[in-house]
Amino acid sequence: MQTVEVMKQSILANPHGVEARKVHDSEHSQVMHITLQPGQSLQRHITPVDVFFYVLEGTGIVEIGDESCQAGPDTLIKSPARTPHCWHNRGDAVLRVLVVKTPRPTENARMS
Repeated sequence: MQTVEVMKQSILANPHGVEARKVHDSEHSQVMHITLQPGQSLQRHITPVDVFFYVLEGTGIVEIGDESCQAGPDTLIKSPARTPHCWHNRGDAVLRVLVVKTPRPTENARMS
């Protein structure tokens, strides 16, 4: 059995300037743990593979394509490949989201 303590994983540099930790990486999928402090956002970007988001804590605004909604804990949101998406934390509490990419994007194919 392999266990991963999320908060012990290194914070990765990213173009969004937010706290991002890689918690799983295989040829089949990649899982990132994103923390957005109040007022922080992910820049609108495109991912070359399907993505789903699972909200762990807090409430945020997710935009996928030309749609947006507010999402809170225990909500799963699907984002198809090559569709612009972003997150905004406009609240006063931390927003924590798992980001699952399937299949894992290759280095050459990454857009974000």
